[in-house]
Amino acid sequence: MRLTIAAVGRLKDGAERVLVDRYIKRLTAAKSLGLGPVLEKDIAEARHATAPERQADEAQRLMKLAGDADLVIALDERGTTFSSAAFAAWMAKVRDDGRRHAAFLIGGADGHAPGIRDKAQILLSLGPMTLPHGLARAVLAEQLYRATTILAGHPYHRE
Repeated sequence: MRLTIAAVGRLKDGAERVLVDRYIKRLTAAKSLGLGPVLEKDIAEARHATAPERQADEAQRLMKLAGDADLVIALDERGTTFSSAAFAAWMAKVRDDGRRHAAFLIGGADGHAPGIRDKAQILLSLGPMTLPHGLARAVLAEQLYRATTILAGHPYHRE
């Protein structure tokens, strides 16, 4: 199952960029588990005057980045939270159910437009706190990597 991380906001060089790159590189080894390759894509933040206009513009561009994804996951603080082990089990289930491409969508400062939340098969929360897009991207990349290590029985994840 191909994985796409599509986010509003561009990561500059720095700690977040290093973390995201590190975990995406590690995820390339997960292809043997049927998870990968991982593509990371981003769009610039919208500059419209109102939040609904910004959300609508970003939603349209995020869905374009999702492309042919047959599983859309929108990161949203009101979404479902998983333990790392439960997230790994869920990833294995959707992979085993025959999903070909999963797209994780990270919204901008105004959050996702209602249309994104409607199109997403699941709203995923990384926790109740609001995170900046770069940090959310790093946490997501690490959790995807952690999920692959759990599925592979690798000792990276300890309970």
